[in-house]
Amino acid sequence: MLETIRGLAKQNEQKILMVVLDGVGGLPLELGGDTELATAHTPNMDKLAQEAQLGLVELVGAGITPGSGPGHLSLFGYDPLKFVVGRGALSAVGIGVKLSAGDVAVRGNFATLKQGRVIQDRRAGRPSDEKNAEIVAKLRAGIQNIDGIPVEIYTESEHRFVVVFRAQGKPLGANISDVDPQTVGVQPHTAEGHDEASQVTAALINSFVQQAETILQGEEQVNGVLFRGYSDVPHFPSFADVYQLRAACIASYPMYKGLAALVGMDVLAVDGEEDALSGKVETLKAHWDKYDFFYFHIKKTDSTGEDGNFPEKVHKIELFDELLPELLALKPDVICIVGDHSTPSKLATHSWHPVPVLIHSQYGRRDLAQRYTEDEALKGSLGLRRGTDLMPLLMANALKLQKYGA
Repeated sequence: MLETIRGLAKQNEQKILMVVLDGVGGLPLELGGDTELATAHTPNMDKLAQEAQLGLVELVGAGITPGSGPGHLSLFGYDPLKFVVGRGALSAVGIGVKLSAGDVAVRGNFATLKQGRVIQDRRAGRPSDEKNAEIVAKLRAGIQNIDGIPVEIYTESEHRFVVVFRAQGKPLGANISDVDPQTVGVQPHTAEGHDEASQVTAALINSFVQQAETILQGEEQVNGVLFRGYSDVPHFPSFADVYQLRAACIASYPMYKGLAALVGMDVLAVDGEEDALSGKVETLKAHWDKYDFFYFHIKKTDSTGEDGNFPEKVHKIELFDELLPELLALKPDVICIVGDHSTPSKLATHSWHPVPVLIHSQYGRRDLAQRYTEDEALKGSLGLRRGTDLMPLLMANALKLQKYGA
């Protein structure tokens, strides 16, 4: 499909704004109740929905729960079953780490372990970025190489960190099982490599876990590490080349900036913390005339869902709704609001449920939907779509696709 779009794409002055409300899809706490989106007071999104096209998107496939990486790749038009990248590389690139052929980057979580190495909290109470940097400094002092392989450790944010194992002549493998069981009340898994090169890396991973627990044994909360998302250096067709777009990313979290950079978007600097949405809006305004595609990411709709905090997720949705008029004041020719996956507070994790999508342009047909919610999206003309359908639809609504065939 990318090759087809590449042959049809054309340039014009129309601007596309894709807003990704991370993990925005939800579930009611009780059957018959409302989701977080339906519970939220969102007059601005409601008004936009009444003039837009709505539907639902499955990011990977029916019943498959997407990670953030595959979810975003799908939204950008890259089939996540074909273009596979581990979260480690996304995070590493997002914080400016240069990866070379044969290196392996790994996404880590700081965790709280209790007696018997049982996981009590997979996110170690979400420590501050300052505490994260303090712990990373301890690990750097104690783990500089393992079996002659250089080890680099980087702060990402809160409980997240990144480890890069640098290849020394012979490439390392990234086909490794997770240390993170993604649940509590059990011990961390032992990493296992599924080919010869990956077995070498798995041994490095297991040694790192053991050494880190020794170094952090005096810490009350941040006393363990969990790993998943191993990845070597990925390669993607250029977003700008495929779509003929000058594309920019406005995001705070390194993983999302990394993904945007890997597909070739310019990553714009944002002032302020993730909750300070005003910084993202100011960045958008400052660069509005320089690009014709913007990827605008909101993280906290996902974080609050992962924490199982239904009221707070509702609040984060409402904060975005208050911000929406400032985005609309820029008069994007096409605006899309969508999620990269669902994160229901009821489950406190990602889920397989389709996410609602809204597309507004002067060339769209008005739907029956009255709100941007899961139930209302069922009334929309877009129906149930694959995530990879989204970019062609945005391009078409911006009149950026030529006719196919004679």
